[in-house]
Amino acid sequence: MTHTASTGQVAVQRSGALVRLTLCHAGKFNAMSRAMWLQLKTVFLDIQADASVRCVVVAGAQGHFCAGGDISEYPQFRFDAEQLRQFHAQEVWGALQAILDCDVPIIAQIEGNCMGAGLEIASCCDVRMATHAAKFGAPIARLGFPMAPREAALVAQATGTTMARAILLAAEVFEAADMLRCGFLTRVLAPEVLALQVQKMAERITHLAPLAARMNKQTLRTLAPQMPPEAADPYAYANSPEHREGITAFIEKRKPHF
Repeated sequence: MTHTASTGQVAVQRSGALVRLTLCHAGKFNAMSRAMWLQLKTVFLDIQADASVRCVVVAGAQGHFCAGGDISEYPQFRFDAEQLRQFHAQEVWGALQAILDCDVPIIAQIEGNCMGAGLEIASCCDVRMATHAAKFGAPIARLGFPMAPREAALVAQATGTTMARAILLAAEVFEAADMLRCGFLTRVLAPEVLALQVQKMAERITHLAPLAARMNKQTLRTLAPQMPPEAADPYAYANSPEHREGITAFIEKRKPHF
């Protein structure tokens, strides 16, 4: 089955007990559109409800995992605080929470860009395998806005706070070797063997006891730090000049003036 939209799609392939999800957004390095976030939530709710699924692989199309959010959509809603809240609290976090709540082991197959939204999606996965050439970060400081609180907490838990500070405060972009050292990645592999090694890992998982896997994920979930409560008004910046300038400059392909 394939959940499609004119602004990208989440392609779903089933092979026995293995489900493969591919983030597809042609020409945008698989940047997540609003429609794709909604699709991703639906897909993971379906997976969670299907006891026959034993492993999920999340990958990106055409040599990239996911380059972030679809910034071309941002002027339509980001400058209104209530619409911005809806986007982050319901659409983005709704999808990320569905991934986090999934009891099926999830492998992230990462190549190319793994930025912003891509980094958040990968942070929800259990095993993260990447090529040497993959790039990781969330340089949204260049766009004039912060990462939403729960999303920032998720990334900090997965990467460690030291790495998260460099990503969010300095807009640093890191190599796969850096992400392996900080514990974010499980393995770093040559591009020509990544898909094969991910497939081998997935097949290994599908041949193990599925109930044990689900129970292990439930146990591991209890060990994860609780997400912080949202600040009183984390989206009050929506109509700020800084926010408008960052997004406008990106769309106009120029350097922002903060």
